[in-house]
Amino acid sequence: MRGSGSGRFVIAIVLAIISIIGYYGSTSYNEVTGEKQRVSISPQQEIALGLQAAPKMAQQFGGLYPNQEAQQLVDRVGQKLVRESNASKTPYKYEFHLLRDEKTLNAFALPGGQIFITAGLLKRLKSEGQLAGVLGHEIAHVVARHSAEHMAKQQLTQGLTGAAVIAAYDPDNPASRNSAQVAAMIGGLINMKYGRDDELESDRYGVRFMAQAGYDPRGLIGLMKILGEASQGQRQPEFFSTHPNPENRIAKIQQAIKQEFPNGIPQGLKP
Repeated sequence: MRGSGSGRFVIAIVLAIISIIGYYGSTSYNEVTGEKQRVSISPQQEIALGLQAAPKMAQQFGGLYPNQEAQQLVDRVGQKLVRESNASKTPYKYEFHLLRDEKTLNAFALPGGQIFITAGLLKRLKSEGQLAGVLGHEIAHVVARHSAEHMAKQQLTQGLTGAAVIAAYDPDNPASRNSAQVAAMIGGLINMKYGRDDELESDRYGVRFMAQAGYDPRGLIGLMKILGEASQGQRQPEFFSTHPNPENRIAKIQQAIKQEFPNGIPQGLKP
């Protein structure tokens, strides 16, 4: 029995070392954000993944919205944001999809530039600037390569969690199952934290992209208020949510606007 336990620890250590080396050995420089990132796939692979997943994602929301005028609005605002901001410096192929779902308030981005917004959210928006806030935020996810980062972190977490489970689990000791479950739960919480940080970072870059494209970044604040009103009585505690509470994001967005415009927001930006 003792030899079996030693073997488990050796396997766990080897698995952990391989996971750590694989994660920290994959580094890429992001020219738009100026950050070094740990990612394990190329931009071309991100584009391929996004294109492959896009039809399935649209299907989950009932397909694409049939109103071409509404789709053209989303396309026009989205492409303006890309064309006139630093997002144009990336190799991604941005496409904007309006989803048929009129009940769900949601927007999301796939790696490589596939961006989605539901008809339900679009109908709640009160200005073109608020739509620019939604799309600018999602474009920022793509530019910052959050999906690619998350994949690499997930691979690391899975490797370390697997190592912890192997080391902690003893088939002759039923109590060790609890230790394995705790290790798995910790891994999940780590990835949730990364998700919340990604959201706040995308808010910051979304403010910048909006301003560069001529939109008033306060439209993003208006968006957060709409989301806050819609989620009253339905929100989980922030720590267990993959998104920060809207009111907490508003404060961060206001800080980002002050950093972008230390002398105040200029006149003439589209609301």
